[in-house]
Amino acid sequence: MKKRILIEKSYIIEEKLMLETNESILELVPGEQILVDSDQFSFIYLMEDKDDYTYIVLHEQFWPLLKIANEKKLPVWVTFNEEKKELENFQDEFNYVLTNISGNSNYGKEMVTKVESVFS
Repeated sequence: MKKRILIEKSYIIEEKLMLETNESILELVPGEQILVDSDQFSFIYLMEDKDDYTYIVLHEQFWPLLKIANEKKLPVWVTFNEEKKELENFQDEFNYVLTNISGNSNYGKEMVTKVESVFS
């Protein structure tokens, strides 16, 4: 099973969306891809290390700030203590995913409804 790093706090500062976690991200490299977890109502940004992928999980409680960051085209960063990494290509990937979810029953009716209510 892939390692999952949960976001615990999010905020916008200095024209960046910051996503705080409680695990080190030092060895991780941005994978520049976003997946959808319809069962958990979350978006997943892929990070890579030398062995496998790690999932940066963005549950729906963080969607309102994701929407603001998306509208303002803000860069998205993940942080742990003093460690900071930009989630490269986040906005392009996120827009692609949002476009695919809208009206697409493959993601499940509840996921589509939730995404459309926040991001449309």
